[in-house]
Amino acid sequence: MHISLPPELEAHIKIKVESGLYNNTSEVIREALGFVKTHEEWINELKLARLREQLQQGVDQLDCGEGTQITSKAGLDELFEDLKT
Repeated sequence: MHISLPPELEAHIKIKVESGLYNNTSEVIREALGFVKTHEEWINELKLARLREQLQQGVDQLDCGEGTQITSKAGLDELFEDLKT
């Protein structure tokens, strides 16, 4: 595999290798991709936690009788239109 990087990223990788922390550029790239993966997983966990909070809020509102009953497609369409505005 061949990748192209801007000069500033190439320089940064070269500095990392020259520091002795990494043996070669592949190690730098592997660790960087590992950080990207960890970051994505963390972001997904945050999104999931927020979604769970919102779902619980909705359940709590329904339990308190604050829900809206929709009995037709037209009613559902109207609700979605109201949400857009």
